[in-house]
Amino acid sequence: MATGTTNVGFEEKLWLAADKLRSNMDAAEYKHVVLGLIFLKYVSDSFTEKYKALKAEGYGYEEDRDEYTADNIFWVPTDARWENIKAHATSTDIGEVIDNAMDAIEKDNTALKGVLTKNYSRPELDKTRLGELVTLFTNIDVGTTAAQEKDVLGRVYEYFLGKFASAEGKLGGEFYTPSCIVRTLVEMLEPFEGQIFDPACGSGGMFCQSARFVKEHQGNIMDISIFGQESNPTTWKLAKMNLAIRGLEANLGKHNADSFHDDQHKTLKANYILANPPFNISDWGGERLQEDIRWKYGTPPAGNANFAWLQHMLHHLNPVGGVAGTVLANGSLSTTTSNEGVIRTNMVKDDVVECIVSLPGQLFYTTGIPVSLWIMRKGKTDAAKGKVLFIDARNLGHMIDRKVRELSEEDIQQIAKTYHNWRQGKEYEDVKGFCASITLEGIEKQEYILTPGRYVGIPEQEDDGEPFEEKMARLTTELYGLFKESHSLEEAIKKNLAAIGYGE
Repeated sequence: MATGTTNVGFEEKLWLAADKLRSNMDAAEYKHVVLGLIFLKYVSDSFTEKYKALKAEGYGYEEDRDEYTADNIFWVPTDARWENIKAHATSTDIGEVIDNAMDAIEKDNTALKGVLTKNYSRPELDKTRLGELVTLFTNIDVGTTAAQEKDVLGRVYEYFLGKFASAEGKLGGEFYTPSCIVRTLVEMLEPFEGQIFDPACGSGGMFCQSARFVKEHQGNIMDISIFGQESNPTTWKLAKMNLAIRGLEANLGKHNADSFHDDQHKTLKANYILANPPFNISDWGGERLQEDIRWKYGTPPAGNANFAWLQHMLHHLNPVGGVAGTVLANGSLSTTTSNEGVIRTNMVKDDVVECIVSLPGQLFYTTGIPVSLWIMRKGKTDAAKGKVLFIDARNLGHMIDRKVRELSEEDIQQIAKTYHNWRQGKEYEDVKGFCASITLEGIEKQEYILTPGRYVGIPEQEDDGEPFEEKMARLTTELYGLFKESHSLEEAIKKNLAAIGYGE
């Protein structure tokens, strides 16, 4: 049975809760209020779960900070615990109580200095509605172990981002990466040790999954160094919160900044790059960077940043075995406009493109754009040199509701295992309709288009054992039976229409 990684439903409840403030505050303002409360609820739930476990042991260690930090659980001061906030939900001082809670957390956690929202007590914020929001949040779990495993904070933010963007009349061009996509990248890249970089880090999901991968494989979290950059100030703060509550130290730059125009890590040559940059950005300021050192394979068009992102990542890769995995819109695989085809050709010729994975649609909450994974590497194995692995995973995954699809754990492992077996030169075979290893000469014949479906072919159909003549006779009989039934239905409909005065 497929194992799911997402539960859907609570995001809408949280949105309805946030909308309680909508009457006296615009979306641009109240998103900061809501995201701050989500963080507060998250850290408090996580803390309370550990607190109860320690209390049940009966040794009196439930107020020992070291017991929490040893398990990477965020220490929450007494005044900042949700129980205290909940107790003041109907009081006129609820705003002041929340501000004090945020202050207490920042004082105890220097990495969050200046990050948390601390203006809940301002007069224009309706305290009755704020109290109602606290009450609604009280009944929703966002911080227990099960919730953290699914990176709930990031998922809630992703859902809210789309809603806020809609409410503010924007297109919402940035999206949180679904957990199953992040985990697929992490399983393929295996970031055990070294420097991990995400130049469009969003809420920090790539880092959280990388750290989890290290722990699950008995590695040492101290063996990885985290570097990130994010242009959106709210998202940059959320990333700092997301990493802080997991006990992960990270260099996210001195402030939020644009990766193209204010690179916060100019000298970084990372061992691993994992990213989901915004798709198809047209206003990235490319006209001001025509002669940039990063454009080794060609100057990206000012009207689309996709190949700027790819080259920015390659520029920041360690020249000895550095590997990057990124999510990108499918158009990047085949476009030939505005120098993009030339850039892609040059990248393939230089043998830095290692694997392309077509993903199924509907994986994102907030965009239906079909996407693929690009795996790029400097220094391929002997088995992978001069070749590119194409994986067509469009038929994998399962629907978890009417709108959202998800890759199961089995799907993720199938993709990752195929990739690792191929690059290690063991137990790999092309599978029609799923995977194919193609030489650079073979890609040249296809004019350097990298769409996996072009290379993997159509899966072979299993023979059902029924002789062709018998099958045709059976299907023909069934077809004529359906024709006869349709004529009968047509006559019945005409008769009923005539009976009410609408006949021919």
